[in-house]
Amino acid sequence: MSSNSSTLETYLDKFTEADWLSTIESLLPSIHEVDRTAVQVWFRFYPLELFRYLEAAEDREKAQSKMAMLGRYELKEQIDSSHHFLYGHRFWKETKEAVEKEAESFTGNDLSLGEIIKSVAITVAERKQVDRNLTTAIGAAGLMTLVQSGLDNLKAAPGTIEKPSGLLAKSPDKIVAARAEDDSQGIFGFLKTINKKYSIVYDETRSDGRFPIISDEEIASASAKDQSRNWKEMDERCWEGVVPVECTSASCGTCWVGVIGGQEKLSAVSRRERRAMKTFGYNQPEDERPFMRLACQAEADGNATIVIPPWNAVFGKKVYNNVEEVILEPNTTSAKVLRETIASATVAGSKED
Repeated sequence: MSSNSSTLETYLDKFTEADWLSTIESLLPSIHEVDRTAVQVWFRFYPLELFRYLEAAEDREKAQSKMAMLGRYELKEQIDSSHHFLYGHRFWKETKEAVEKEAESFTGNDLSLGEIIKSVAITVAERKQVDRNLTTAIGAAGLMTLVQSGLDNLKAAPGTIEKPSGLLAKSPDKIVAARAEDDSQGIFGFLKTINKKYSIVYDETRSDGRFPIISDEEIASASAKDQSRNWKEMDERCWEGVVPVECTSASCGTCWVGVIGGQEKLSAVSRRERRAMKTFGYNQPEDERPFMRLACQAEADGNATIVIPPWNAVFGKKVYNNVEEVILEPNTTSAKVLRETIASATVAGSKED
């Protein structure tokens, strides 16, 4: 690793997760709507403070066990694929090269984090001859990938992606419009007051990447009815349906999802869900209908587009110190144990709702 490359990584190390999220928020007006929410979801899926906590742990495996971590968390293991749900993912090869170039030319001057992100975005936009509002989100993701993967791993990644397909092959404006649409209720649909049928889209690259949901049904409940594929074979956390789930009572944190379309059509967050999300550490925004949800708690009244993270854990107290201490027994990941160990932080509060 060259001294200049090391300098950029060292320079980025001074920024906290709060700094990154604040910078992303400040850049939102200059990010196309197609990726405006998606990039915020991505940064919640790969929280910097959790990464740093595990990096500093004397026994990483033990630390992961205590937080009941399941699935694929590390960015360095999915450098080319973690941002697959961003429109800007199609520019990943150029973004990776731009980040590497930024590392090689970085002089250590007093650039803000936003200015570094803009520099990468401009390089990609000019190379691909597209508007910078389409490359800013993936540029930010590329720089965070550098922070959590290291320059050597970033360079070693092939930078390959699959050709955009399905809805994601369309123009940004058409994707945004499609995410806002609801399934037709038929010619007399306006007369229906209950059991309206909608769809939850979980994979925009496939025409069948969705499952039906009736009005006021929880996303996890609707997902469980979809037996079209062997979901557990694809992800051992998926006991039933495409959305990973264990408890269906906001006590395990397995079913957390990002909502990149239709979040306003989901039920408002209850105190129970709010408390549970803090316990898990998932950094749910304070909005009434935020883009980070527990699928077992969010009820739909229209179509919504979700993204399923490849991992789950319980790390709120240890990483953010934002809830009462939660102690998890080593090497236990079942829903039963999780419900028993975090009940004081979630179930007890349900009496208030």
